[in-house]
Amino acid sequence: MSDPAPTDGAAPDAALEPALIVPPTAAGSDSHAAAPVAPEGTEPPPPPRKRRRIGWIVTVIVLVLALIATGVVLAIALTRLSEARDQINDQRDEIKHQKDLINEKETFSSAAQELTSTTAQFDGLPYATIVDTDYYASIFRREWTHRWSAGSVEADTEDVRSATQELEGVLATAKEQAASNGTGTFYESITDQLGAGYVTTSLDTADAACQQDVWGCVTSDEPFTIHYDESQTNVLPYMTDWLRTGLAYHEYAHVLQNTNPGPTDTAAAAFGDDWETMADCYALTELPGWSLDQRIYVSGNEYWDVSVGYGYTCDESQRQVIRDWVAALGYTHEPISQ
Repeated sequence: MSDPAPTDGAAPDAALEPALIVPPTAAGSDSHAAAPVAPEGTEPPPPPRKRRRIGWIVTVIVLVLALIATGVVLAIALTRLSEARDQINDQRDEIKHQKDLINEKETFSSAAQELTSTTAQFDGLPYATIVDTDYYASIFRREWTHRWSAGSVEADTEDVRSATQELEGVLATAKEQAASNGTGTFYESITDQLGAGYVTTSLDTADAACQQDVWGCVTSDEPFTIHYDESQTNVLPYMTDWLRTGLAYHEYAHVLQNTNPGPTDTAAAAFGDDWETMADCYALTELPGWSLDQRIYVSGNEYWDVSVGYGYTCDESQRQVIRDWVAALGYTHEPISQ
């Protein structure tokens, strides 16, 4: 049998739920329902938690710092890469510079050897100054000073080549001049015999060149050219090839004096430093039969007594000075030192 139902119509005690007590609204208030009040003896539910931004701010800061660090690392890496590239470029430039320098030095060395070979062809000629050894040595010293500059070494090489070309021109001209008589004169034939083509014959107004009344002369600024006064040496009635020969010897002595300053200064002391009487003595010593006083016959009973030179006939001791002087003359080929 089932238990009888409660008489007051209420549910059994075990099934009772705590009832929410809703306080009455105040008079005249809005009809909105009040917030529920927890029954006595129970804790009210916690208020809803507000969303905080601290977490994502920290995250953003960390990301920014990470980006900054990455940028710094990248910048350092790019800087080092740029420096490495610059260093590589510098090394390439240095290698190119060294190659250019080596090439220029080799080119200079080749040009210097050619110059030395060319100067050797003048060995034994009786003209010490025909090869300007001091100038060539100065170029070699200059190249040593410029040894770290390819451009400067290149300029030095051009100077060496120019010197070589100049000497080659002297050789070619001498060969041509010795093989021909450009002026067609007896003077040139004698001068070419004496000078082997290295001495030039010029028929002109020697008085103007020498600034005095002369038959011939050699000036210091043209030491390889003999000027003959055409108006006198080819027109005078007593002028003969024998007189022209003696004149050519005298003038050739001046060529030797001008191109051999050292030995000449020593020998000239025996003549009171008078180059003219020394030149007369050269002709008297080197030209057999020559005399400063000549009798020139123009017919069987007509003649000219001609005095040439400067009126002094040297003695035997002075002639020996001339012989020693001649033996000491000339260019001797030697390696060109720096």
